[in-house]
Amino acid sequence: MNELIDRFLDLPMRRRVLLLGASVLSIFFLYATYFYWPLSSEIEEKQENVATLRQERDKKKAMVANLADMRRVVAELDAQLKKATAELPEKKEIPELLSNISSLGSDSGLVIVVFRQRPEEFSDFYAQVPVEVRVKGTYHQVGTFFDKVGRLNRIVNVSDIGLKEPRPERESVMVNAGFTATTYRFLDEAERERIAKERAEREKNK
Repeated sequence: MNELIDRFLDLPMRRRVLLLGASVLSIFFLYATYFYWPLSSEIEEKQENVATLRQERDKKKAMVANLADMRRVVAELDAQLKKATAELPEKKEIPELLSNISSLGSDSGLVIVVFRQRPEEFSDFYAQVPVEVRVKGTYHQVGTFFDKVGRLNRIVNVSDIGLKEPRPERESVMVNAGFTATTYRFLDEAERERIAKERAEREKNK
C-alpha cells in the first residue's frame, strides 16, 4: 500500500490530478449506478403512487359530499311524488274516492238523485274520470258540498254547474242542481302502452 502511495506521489502533478479525477468519477459512477439511480426511480414511482392515491382520496371525498346532496334531492323527489300520488289516485282507489264524494253530498244535506260515472278520457300520463251528479237541496247545502269537495286532498274539478227550479221552502230556497265532478288518476305502464298503440292504429287507419 505504501509502495502504491509512493509511486503515486512520484508521478507528475498533472497525472496525479487526472488519476484523482478519474477515481472520483469512477466512484460517482458506481454510486449512481448501484444506489442513486435505482433509488431515484423508486422514489419517482412512490411519488406517482402518492399522487394517484391523493386523486382517489379527493374523488372519494367529492363522492361523499355529493352523496349527501343526492340523498337530499331524492328525499325531495320522494316528497313531491307522495304529494302527486295523493292528489292523483291510482285506479284501484277511484271507487273509494267517488264513494267519499257521494258521502260528502249526503253529509251536506243533499239528496243524491244521480251519481253516474262517465267513460274516462285519456291523456299521456293520466285519465280524467268524470261523474255526472244531480242533487236536490238548498243553495246553502249545495255551497257547503262544493266547499267540502274543494278541501279534499285529491284533485276534483266541479264544472257545468246548473241550478234549476228554485222554489221557496220554509226559510230556504230549494233547487235541483246538476254538475260534473271530474277527478284524475295516474295511468299505469300497461295502460300507457295500450293507449299509445290504439292512437298509433287510429293514425295509421286515417
